[in-house]
Amino acid sequence: MRLALLGLFHEANTFSPLQADRARFAAGGVFRGAEIVDEYGGSSTTIGGYLAAAQELGVEVVPLTFAFVNPVGAVTEDAFEWLAGEMLDDLRRGGPWDGVLLNLHGAAVAAHLDDADAELARRVRAVVGPDVPVGAVLDLHGNVSPALVGALTVTLAYQTNPHVDAAVQGARCTELVVRAARREIAPVQVLAPLPLVVNIARQDTGEEPMASLVAVAGRVAARPGMLWAGVVEGFPYADVPHLGMSCLTVHDGDRLAAEWAAEELAEAVWSRRDDLQATGLTVDEALDLAESEPSGPVVLLDVGDNIGAGAPGDSTVILEGAVRRGLRSLVQTLWDPDAAAACIAAGVGAEVSLAVGARHSHSAGAPVPVKGRVRVISDGRFEEPAPTHGGFRWFDMGPTAVLETADGPTLVLMSRQTMNTSRRQLTSLGLDPRSFRVIVAKGVNAPRAAYAPIATRLLVVDTDGITAMGLDRFEYRRRRRPLYPFEPATFPAGPAEQGR
Repeated sequence: MRLALLGLFHEANTFSPLQADRARFAAGGVFRGAEIVDEYGGSSTTIGGYLAAAQELGVEVVPLTFAFVNPVGAVTEDAFEWLAGEMLDDLRRGGPWDGVLLNLHGAAVAAHLDDADAELARRVRAVVGPDVPVGAVLDLHGNVSPALVGALTVTLAYQTNPHVDAAVQGARCTELVVRAARREIAPVQVLAPLPLVVNIARQDTGEEPMASLVAVAGRVAARPGMLWAGVVEGFPYADVPHLGMSCLTVHDGDRLAAEWAAEELAEAVWSRRDDLQATGLTVDEALDLAESEPSGPVVLLDVGDNIGAGAPGDSTVILEGAVRRGLRSLVQTLWDPDAAAACIAAGVGAEVSLAVGARHSHSAGAPVPVKGRVRVISDGRFEEPAPTHGGFRWFDMGPTAVLETADGPTLVLMSRQTMNTSRRQLTSLGLDPRSFRVIVAKGVNAPRAAYAPIATRLLVVDTDGITAMGLDRFEYRRRRRPLYPFEPATFPAGPAEQGR
């Protein structure tokens, strides 16, 4: 049995002016053939799960082309057609196939496509035909559309946030695709979209209300005949017609059972719609709480500069507040290639004066003037073998410098956007995260898997930026239906189907 492996994994923040163009993908984001195995084999990613399960099941997975870039804006038409064309050419040449494993995000947008995931899945289906099972694991933040589910045989999604179950879901998807190819099962899928947007600060599946909702999905999935069931949180920073949460069920042959299960999950989610909204702390409130803690580290989750949701990762609003009040024991990363290059040119031990951060038109804050000593220079590469958000193992910050500022804060100046999802990002540079009173993490949920084990407290800070908590700060032009909480009066207090 031969399964093709391919995909395009991109979370598009449509409020970002930075596009996922051909150059961005070509600079280390496209993997072909054995490169896919080298990059993701043995990791806790979805592809890692695909590969491990295939080996265990005794089937051959043929890696074709996979493309990934950090979340930014929409994929350009040129880049999408280039990548999709290459993938589909490989798929045609390599066939016939017994099945296909797609690695898709679920919140991909292209300049010419509101639903890039569905379009790629549709084109794959057109190549392999209606009878070849095609499976995909989506990110928990997918804005899942009927078109996407309709093009797939098996659709699963992460059920943890931080996303530490990517490989688990990948393995389950592989198993179901193989069983469908052997005609042991006949998957029937039902998608129940909800007219509901969940606040980013209520998406941690280890906390309420998501913990209870995921538990309900787990109980539904355990029923006889059910192959999978889950809740998908959606991605609020993509202005698309299919924006919103959803529930998804997969049953072995019984559509009515799948529909009942999906409606049951949707009812459970809808009943917690108010609990899925949130407000956060201001910068000063968060710093006050951090300074009042008897010990550290206190992790400040910089919501508005969430790299994993498409923000640039160079906001200075928390840094400026810390410097203003004289908080000295603080560490944070900044995506600032110019500042990193200046420090590298000066050399280890050199004293430098420069402005850092806020390099883009959509960056929150302004460049902060600092003086300090260059402590470390690195190529920025590090490995995280333990499961992290998304399961990624290899990281590359590009040429990186650690700057100890005269005001106290320690800055990690990166040349490449890199999420704060692994403590090895700091320890690989000789920094002990436990030694700082405050750690600024550019994210909301993604950094928790790394930093919750050592934090005395994690504080959600409602900073400005293109990933801000307050969704009323964004203008949505593409959505086609009322959504809660934007139009709460539209929805009666009754069951979920009244809002759909």
